[in-house]
Order: sequence, then structure tokens, then C-alpha cells
Amino acid sequence: MAVVSGDAPDRPAAPPKVQGLNCPKCGAALSVRSFDHAVSIVCGSCHSILDAKDPQLRILQQFEGKVHEVQPLIPLGRRGRWHGAAYELIGFQQRTIAVDGAHYSWHEYLLFNPFKGFRYLTQYDGHWNDSVTLRSVPDATRGVIGTVTHEGVTYRHFQTATAVTSFVLGEFPWEVRVGESARVSDYVAPPRVLSREATGNEATWSIGQYTSGRDVWAAFALPGSPPKAVGVYANQPSPYGRAGRVWRPFLKMAGALLVLMIVLSSLALKSQVFKHTYTFDTRRAQPDQPESSFVTEVFDLQGHTSNVELTTEASVSNNWIGVSYALINEDTGQAYDVGREVSYYSGRDQDGAWTEGSTRDVAVIPSVPPGRYYLRVEPDADPGPGTIRYTVILRRDVPSFLLYGLALLALAIPPGFATWRSMSFEQARWAESGGSAPDMGSDS
Repeated sequence: MAVVSGDAPDRPAAPPKVQGLNCPKCGAALSVRSFDHAVSIVCGSCHSILDAKDPQLRILQQFEGKVHEVQPLIPLGRRGRWHGAAYELIGFQQRTIAVDGAHYSWHEYLLFNPFKGFRYLTQYDGHWNDSVTLRSVPDATRGVIGTVTHEGVTYRHFQTATAVTSFVLGEFPWEVRVGESARVSDYVAPPRVLSREATGNEATWSIGQYTSGRDVWAAFALPGSPPKAVGVYANQPSPYGRAGRVWRPFLKMAGALLVLMIVLSSLALKSQVFKHTYTFDTRRAQPDQPESSFVTEVFDLQGHTSNVELTTEASVSNNWIGVSYALINEDTGQAYDVGREVSYYSGRDQDGAWTEGSTRDVAVIPSVPPGRYYLRVEPDADPGPGTIRYTVILRRDVPSFLLYGLALLALAIPPGFATWRSMSFEQARWAESGGSAPDMGSDS
């Protein structure tokens, strides 16, 4: 976070003294920890808001009825080390917005260091942000509605709502009031958020960075555990990273797989070892006809153990032919059985011409050792008066691109799943967003 990277180390000094005062309404003891920086102070007993600049502590706001108290998670006066510096919690406020009739509240903790000034911790549903006020106004991004740019980073508008101060404790460097409202607009570039608060014609900007409750608890030595974060917060960084990053290893492995495919394809024999055309008399498909099976001549499968591609091409039209094959090793008797069917139909209906099937079928027999082989062929078809011509083609060591496709699909599963999770996380984030970006013309 650029606004905190320049923090200088603490100057050696004794802990600041706390000035003691008394509430003019109820007489309760008060403590002023930010010295001349304090503009208003809240009595922890009667909750009157007092003018810290007035020697008589003039009452700015008082409450006659019972005040609905909110207990801060970090007690007032608690000191801790934050960004390498000693900070003390001096002020706490709860702020509330109304969206579609529902009210949502978050807490703001005001930290003070006499050498470094003020910074804020905000907490909503277990999500924490560490914020400081900006000295410069971000720029509206040219040509892009609803975005602002700060120090080269573009922030996207998340939400605009009216925030009402609903509870206060401690002291503040401004004149605080319960019930006062401000128009708050948030712009996010996770893990950072830019917030604009407008009251009348004045607007201030702050920048926050998402932090964990565990870090807050450790910094201020708080007992127990921080509240568990619920849901996805506006500038919460995705635990799944950016979708583009997870695809980079995939692209590298896919490239290596493509190179391997090209190399192995170039080294493959792809040799035709057998081809013959036969005729099947469909009258032999009748039960009283003799068996139509036969064996081919013997052929050689050379080279190393590899696949055999078996292609069947048939002159079928609105009919079919089924062929049962057995590729048999002449020396060992080992057989590889394959059953295939070639069918092709066509016609015309009210939707126009249609076709179904193909006159060509391809099957692959994997891992066939070299040797002398022959085919046992048994054709079958619907009984009829005609004949069907079919051609049987055997090719040795043919590259199978299906295997590479399956390997590519397997490689794509992890980044695909990560992308889905990342997109789901972002969808959950922006489901809480709403409204268009406000006019920033008053910032000057």
C-alpha cells in the first residue's frame, strides 16, 4: 500500500501523557489522548458529545433517553504496534446505511500516534480494512464511466450510499455527531479500496487495504479470536488469484504436448498393410443360407508394437452392413475382435432433405505386436435381393489425435476449475454492489 510504505521508524519517546477532564453533564472522568488534535470528545458514561476545544467542554449533543450502546472489539485506550509504529485507539464509531429497506452497520476504529497522526481500522462482518486519508484527489478515468485512478491503479465503482453515524465513543479530530450523514462512495481494486465521503460541498478521500482480523488481534494483543469473516467483501482479495495466471502453466504444457504430437506423428509409420474389396450377397443373410464368414490372406505388421487402424467403406444407401472382424496372429493365435457397422440413410420431409450415418467407419486396435496376421471377416445385413460392396483397409502405426485431445482436456481441468472458482468469487463480490458512480465535480 503506497500510503504506508514510507512510514518512518518510531522516535524514541516515553508514552504520551493522558489529559484528565470531567464531563460537565454527569461529572464522569474523561481522557484526552490526542492532545490539541481533539475537536470533540464523547463521554463514556452519559454519551454526551463535548467540544474539546472549549475550556468548559461545551455540550454539542446530549441524550436524555437510554442510548443503545455498541461495544468495540478493541477497547478505548488499547495500544498496539501497527505498521511498525505504536498506535492507540482513541475513538470508535458505528455507521449505518440503508439499502432496499435493510440496515447495514460497520465499525470504524480511530488510531493515533503523536508522530504519525491518525489512521483507521474498519470492520464489517469480520472483514477489516486499514485506511488513511489521502492528501490528493484521485482522477476520473478518461473514457470509462464509474472508475477512478490513483497512483497508476484504476479503481472500479462498487457502491454509493448515505452513511449515518449511529454510535460514537472516545475523541475525534472533527466535530462528530450522532445522526450526521455523509454520501459515501467506494471504488475497489482488491486488495485496496478508495472511499469518497461527501458532506455538503466538501469531500474527502481515503485509501484502505484489506487486512485480516488475526493481524489486528496480534497487533493489539486482544484475547480470544477475531470474528469470522462472513461472505465476500468489496475489496477482499480472491484466494484463487487471477484467472489469467492459472492458464499460463496450461499454455506451456499444451505447447509441449503439441510439439510431442508433431514429433511422434512425424515418426509414425502410417503404412497401409492391407486393402481388399469384397461383395456381400444380402440373400446370404437369410437363415437357410450358409455362413458368410471367411479369412483373408496373411500380411505382415512390421516395426514396434503400435496400433492398427481398421477402416470399412461400404456402398450402403438406406441400408446397413455389419462386419465382425478378428485380427489373428498366425504364429501365436492371439486374436483381436472388433465389431463394426456401416449405415447410411437419407430422405426428404417437411423440413427438407436429411441424412444420417456415413458410408465409412474407422476403428483403432491399440498395442498390436509385430508379426504375421490375417483377418477373419463375417459380414451381416438385412436380407434382400441385392449385394453390398465393402472395402477393408488396414494401416499400421497411425497417430491418434484423440489421445492428445483427451490429454489436453485433462490438462485443462485444473485451470478450468480454478477459473470457475475465481469467477464465482467475483460474482459473489459484485452481487453486493449497486448504483452508479456519483458526480465528482465538487472535488477540488
